[in-house]
Amino acid sequence: MSASKPSVLLQIGGRDVTISNPAKVLFPDAGHTKLDVVQYYLSVADGALRGAGGRPNVLVRYPNGIAADFFYQKRAPESRPEWVDVVSLRFPSGRSADEVLLKDTATLAWMANLACLELHPHPVRAEDLDHPDELRVDLDPVPGVPWSQMREVAGVVKETLDDLGLVGWPKTSGSRGMHVNLRIERRWGFDQVRRAALALSREVERRAPKLATSKWWKEERHGVFLDYNQNAKDRTVAAAYSVRPTPDARVSAPLTWEEVPEAEPSDFTLVTMPKRFADIGDRHDGIDEHPCSLDALLELSARQESEGQGDAPWPPHYRKQAGEPPRVQPSKRRAPQKEEAKRVSARRKKAPREKKPSAGRRVSKHPLIEVGRARKEVDALAGLERWKARHMDAAAHLEPADVLVDRMRGRFTTWTRIRVNLQHVPEELRPLQEPLDPDDAPADDWSNDRS
Repeated sequence: MSASKPSVLLQIGGRDVTISNPAKVLFPDAGHTKLDVVQYYLSVADGALRGAGGRPNVLVRYPNGIAADFFYQKRAPESRPEWVDVVSLRFPSGRSADEVLLKDTATLAWMANLACLELHPHPVRAEDLDHPDELRVDLDPVPGVPWSQMREVAGVVKETLDDLGLVGWPKTSGSRGMHVNLRIERRWGFDQVRRAALALSREVERRAPKLATSKWWKEERHGVFLDYNQNAKDRTVAAAYSVRPTPDARVSAPLTWEEVPEAEPSDFTLVTMPKRFADIGDRHDGIDEHPCSLDALLELSARQESEGQGDAPWPPHYRKQAGEPPRVQPSKRRAPQKEEAKRVSARRKKAPREKKPSAGRRVSKHPLIEVGRARKEVDALAGLERWKARHMDAAAHLEPADVLVDRMRGRFTTWTRIRVNLQHVPEELRPLQEPLDPDDAPADDWSNDRS
């Protein structure tokens, strides 16, 4: 038998925290180890706890580093120190789980030892699990959107919040987007907070229709998507100071609004953030002092509804909601029978022998094809490149937003689906649907399609 890997014992706040296999490399390109991640979180602990502390957290674990598979773990490990507390949560699916309560620096280090790179807190406090105290504005760019456009949309978000008398706290996501968090009074349930976020997203889209969108379905999006559904119950996002699984170990960096026009995501990494934190502290240290009312946003939501903008689609695994529009991709919606009859008649004139389709058949609004599914995004993207090589004439007409990279999140794992919108490809050049390449995804997770 090989000798066991050495461990490191840290004393943190009167607790003994064992770091197992501290030299294990989690970031192959940068060479960062598990102990590096632990020490990073200790250096920014005050800010990390302000963002994720006092809340139940989903564990997002990378036990073999960012180049290998990772998984989401809602249930706290049964084998844990007696000082690691848990909170029992019930989810829209009807299930429940005891999740880790991040309450102090020792727990933060213990989570890092589990290779939890990201902090994924729920927007509620442990003492009140039914009333969120945070509204999250998630700015998610479609492929090809430059960072400069992200900054512009963030500026529109700030302008909108200012006009509504609300205080937002911006941060880089550590990946491709930005987040703006609002502390809110604990007076509203999850559905109302989500509806307030939807109203804000639509108002930002109204003010900057060429830059931003609130459309849920990817095939309808352009520019920067404001993901209002991140405020639905059971949804979590990477909190401030989270380490993200990028080659250079970028982190989610709290900013002031004055920093947004100049900030670059690559400025903030596991290496650079500790010095920034030591020099200037936490840019969000005042967030808890400014709880906001949602009254203005809910009034805006009521006005939008009176103008015909009711609810918007929920994530697929949520129960159908009252007033929710059809939960089906636009490209798969059934056309009204009268419209379909006109199309059938026109086709008959061109091809009299063509078999009449049944009334109400699905008619694509967008010509979508699916290219592949894979457990790892890099494998799915490799399949896309093979598809482009087979269909070079069609690929030459694609715009960045025509490639839909769907990161699918199931109960325990994630996988990637690649689709292509052929709307800019001349009809005579459009390839037909082919067998998926690759076709490798967790079968039990397909039902949680997030499109």
